[in-house]
Amino acid sequence: MRVLVALIGGCAWMFLAGSAFGEEAQADYLQATAKDMAWWRDARFGLFVHWGPVSLVGTEISWSRGGPRPGWGRDSQATGPIPVEVYDNLYKQFRPYAFNADQWVAMAKAAGMKYIVFTTKHHDGFCMFDSALTDYKITNSPLGRDVVAELAEACHKHGLRLGFYYSPPDWHHPDCCGEHHERYVEYMHGQLRELCTNYGKVDIIWFDGLGSTAEMCRSEEMLKMIRELQPHVLINNRAGLPGDFSTPEQHVGAFSNTRPWESCITIATQWAWKPNDRTKSLSECIRTLVGCAGGDGNLLFNVGPMYTGAIEPLQVERLEEMGAWLRKYGKTVYGTRGGPYMPTLWCASTHKGRNLYLHVFEWDGDRFELPPIDAKVRSARLLTGGCVDVAQTDEGITVVVAPEHQDAIDTIVALRLDRPADELKPCPAAPSLAYGKPVTTSNVHKDQPEYAGAKAVDGDNHSRWATDGGTHQAWLEVDLEKPTTFNRVVIDESCGSRIQSFQLQRKAGEEWETFFTGTTVGAKWHQRFEPVTAQHVRLNILEATEGPTIWEFQLFNTMK
Repeated sequence: MRVLVALIGGCAWMFLAGSAFGEEAQADYLQATAKDMAWWRDARFGLFVHWGPVSLVGTEISWSRGGPRPGWGRDSQATGPIPVEVYDNLYKQFRPYAFNADQWVAMAKAAGMKYIVFTTKHHDGFCMFDSALTDYKITNSPLGRDVVAELAEACHKHGLRLGFYYSPPDWHHPDCCGEHHERYVEYMHGQLRELCTNYGKVDIIWFDGLGSTAEMCRSEEMLKMIRELQPHVLINNRAGLPGDFSTPEQHVGAFSNTRPWESCITIATQWAWKPNDRTKSLSECIRTLVGCAGGDGNLLFNVGPMYTGAIEPLQVERLEEMGAWLRKYGKTVYGTRGGPYMPTLWCASTHKGRNLYLHVFEWDGDRFELPPIDAKVRSARLLTGGCVDVAQTDEGITVVVAPEHQDAIDTIVALRLDRPADELKPCPAAPSLAYGKPVTTSNVHKDQPEYAGAKAVDGDNHSRWATDGGTHQAWLEVDLEKPTTFNRVVIDESCGSRIQSFQLQRKAGEEWETFFTGTTVGAKWHQRFEPVTAQHVRLNILEATEGPTIWEFQLFNTMK
């Protein structure tokens, strides 16, 4: 278990990574029951909303506020671009005349979302609900209405599950993480009591503790109170305790069918509204959702409403498109479990009963090769339209779909098995020849194992091989363990285009022989070439603007 500790003004905030807390059995109030978790695991898709007076200036919520950030380790004295005296008084001008909770809920339901998590108080300390414990709240703005009350009423009326985001760190409260921190903890517990008492049934409490310790939040006491007031509530892992689910941020989480998880990801680039922000394409949105489901997790997809209270029209349009897709193919997402093929850059899979749903994002020609599974394929259908041929041998499964029948976003193949898919052991779906093979490199960032060369061939596009800052030349060598023929390479450099010049080389005796020379790479770069046979293959980076970082380096034989 890894423990990160930051000491700020006598206050320690700490994040405990892992699926268990300590060695002793947990009290009942520290964890939801499997029955209470069931609806959430079936839902797969929820709406996250970051909103507040900061939308008046279009900068990031909390992080754009000037002044110290108690409870945030290395950046505790950092400052944002908006002076404190300006940021903290934005609410006096906040009049979101277009806010309509019923419209928000209708939009979420049209998108196929099953629950909503709303920011009741972010790190900036401003309360979007009518708390009796502070004057720094929405009911003292020109709007003069309790936004949380209206949203709770709309969710209950229209059958959308309701969640409240709440930040334990508070950069506005004078006692947070200071000499009188216990007074702040009483304030925090009091506000959570208000949220769990005044707004009807609450389904989720979503802390964002920035590494809060259970001790500094008095989290066991806090969770006990919350579950006494809301017996069936789900609680995340950001208040110093494991809670009921983990929360990878801004990326699709790694496959896990034992520990529940939910990726929180923005539909644009900023959590709060930003003018002219880039909205993700429909393809990116669908593949993100399917990637989460395929990893056996949920997607909490964030929008940032504008200062008017309305949601950016392009974001609404994108969510409506996702809803239309889910109305066609939702059975491959809702109520499913991830696997047995673990997600890669190219595909994901979900299952329910004896139905295995294969989601193929990227094709090379007309076929897709999968490793063998301990089940017989009885039938196959192409849910996205057209014909599919499936051949199963002891060596694996070959799926063939003509290019004209391949969906540009997600080609979905439904396989009917002779046994329930949840009886199958999860396995990688990567048909790459380099997958899991031994790797050596010229350099690893600070010699840290999480950046080792093996991360570039693990089939997980959220782990990476990274080199030290300032590195301009580097190499990565893969041992295919026997002479192997391949004619296609995929290199994923998702951080941008640091590589400016590179070679692909094979070892011939004691010498390296170059068989391909390229320039820039970028995300999901791929290239075919004349067939090459080699045991040792090297990516030789000749020039990079900064330390090269490779998410995936994979080799394929497309001639089968």
